[in-house]
Amino acid sequence: MEHIEVSENKLLELFEAALQASKLSYSPYSKFPVGAAILVSDGRVFTGCNVENRSYGLTNCAERTAMFTAVAEGARRIAAVAIAAPKSDYPVGPCGACRQVLTEFGSDDVPVVFGTNIEHLTKSTLGELYPFDSLHELAD
Repeated sequence: MEHIEVSENKLLELFEAALQASKLSYSPYSKFPVGAAILVSDGRVFTGCNVENRSYGLTNCAERTAMFTAVAEGARRIAAVAIAAPKSDYPVGPCGACRQVLTEFGSDDVPVVFGTNIEHLTKSTLGELYPFDSLHELAD
């Protein structure tokens, strides 16, 4: 996949979109709202929030909600990801399932920012979060 340059300002805008998405979270059990925003290669931004269920296994994370919405709208290539967990005491990165889904649609160098607020962001990449991704050859 070709690298898409994403500016620092764009990453901050993306994080703000994730913060806004976290306000729509349905998290009556954990009381832990999470929002995500995904910038795709054509410049569109898709957001998502976590949606809990009393049967915890049926809960969906914000990152997957955003990614699945992007795919449903025809996007197949992500350029950046932002995740906001405003009620956390520390930056919370994506879970393993979300890392697997995100790497399906983004290269190792896709920037990922996550945090509790704009002043406390952690910056990483998909490759750093999931360093030994495999099985991409199945799609060839």
